[in-house]
Amino acid sequence: MTDYTRSADWERSLNSLLPLFGHRNWIVVADWAYPAQSKPGVFTISANADQMSVVRKVSEAIATSKHVRANVYLDRELAFVDEKDAPGISAYRSELNALIHGAAVQHLPHQQIIAKLDQAAEIFRVLVIKTDMTIPYTSVFFELDCGYWDSDAEKRLREGMLSNV
Repeated sequence: MTDYTRSADWERSLNSLLPLFGHRNWIVVADWAYPAQSKPGVFTISANADQMSVVRKVSEAIATSKHVRANVYLDRELAFVDEKDAPGISAYRSELNALIHGAAVQHLPHQQIIAKLDQAAEIFRVLVIKTDMTIPYTSVFFELDCGYWDSDAEKRLREGMLSNV
């Protein structure tokens, strides 16, 4: 499913793929310098749009979906990028924090997130939406999870299975 397209209609791609995606699929809203990945399970499109508006639309699409929710990953490096090196980073951090407030967010080093994404792409599909963002370490990674089943329910299920063996 690897495709490198320039799409003014990235929302249509998102809306057609989201119903097909489930837990363990990923959606990445990436900055402009994010590399095109070579794994067959990675589908890359260019939104040619403002990153915050894409993050907002992806967040809303996931939130209104009944079958999935998202664990959000941000690069740990984002907190350390200095305004003098990347003008606009402070405003971006503030706007992003307001947008994803209340979400399950994990801050990990960029390479750890990429390793998780790479591992997932071995058997699950990943949608990368590239934006026009030109500030480093600003990609937002949405790891999809089941919207109607959580880790506590899974744990109870597994414990129940073990006790009946």
